[in-house]
Amino acid sequence: MSTDNIFTRLTYLLFALISYIIYLFSTIVFVLLLLDITHFRDVIAFEFHVGLVESICFDIGLVAIFGIPHSVMARTGFKKYWRQILPLPIERSFYVFIVSITLIALSCLWQPIPIHFELWDIQSNFGKYSIYVIFTIGFALVVVSTFLIDHFELFGLRQAWNYCMKTQSTTAGFATPSLYKFVRHPMMLGMILILWSTPLMNIGHLILSVGMTLYIVIGTSFEEIDLIRTFGENYLRYKREVPMLWPFFIRKQKAAKKLIKEENI
Repeated sequence: MSTDNIFTRLTYLLFALISYIIYLFSTIVFVLLLLDITHFRDVIAFEFHVGLVESICFDIGLVAIFGIPHSVMARTGFKKYWRQILPLPIERSFYVFIVSITLIALSCLWQPIPIHFELWDIQSNFGKYSIYVIFTIGFALVVVSTFLIDHFELFGLRQAWNYCMKTQSTTAGFATPSLYKFVRHPMMLGMILILWSTPLMNIGHLILSVGMTLYIVIGTSFEEIDLIRTFGENYLRYKREVPMLWPFFIRKQKAAKKLIKEENI
């Protein structure tokens, strides 16, 4: 009996949808952890009441549990092996599923660090609102960036849909839409802004921000190796002209105009 039947196709599509919903839930939970809205830790988080060293090691381990699979599973070499086991239409969705589960685990199991020390503690309303504006800008960058490339493909929905409808998926060429003309990874820039935009930077939040930022820098560097292998000289030229994570707007205006001019030729 052929596996290419309506039941299989609908099952793959359902799995993609479930993975996407879990991803949305994981994002909400993570944002609640960062903002501690409605005393999130008292509602969902699990505290083990362990010592200082144990709490720090446990939290660092949670960052590693999130970051290592997230980065390793995205590599080309791992994908070649993984595709021998996992059906191609749900490969991306399974990746999204694993990342979402690890992000939920990180958010719910994160342990407070029993040290009463704040790197900064902004008390004024103006300062707090300014911080939340930066946080909102970061969140907007993340969301908009996903749609600039292909939101539904990025999260595995398009692959499952194309398989379900028996339509041919098209491979997009190298492109630098909008924000990508000023920074190579606007989504990661948005994540960094989200991580550091807090009115209260205590030890626990500092560990989270530093750990996730290191993961972003390391993971993005490995991703660029794959992008160079895929797009060759086009990406190398793009890399020379556009910064990786921080947009130097004045210097990059010429580079952006040059890219626009070359694309129109």
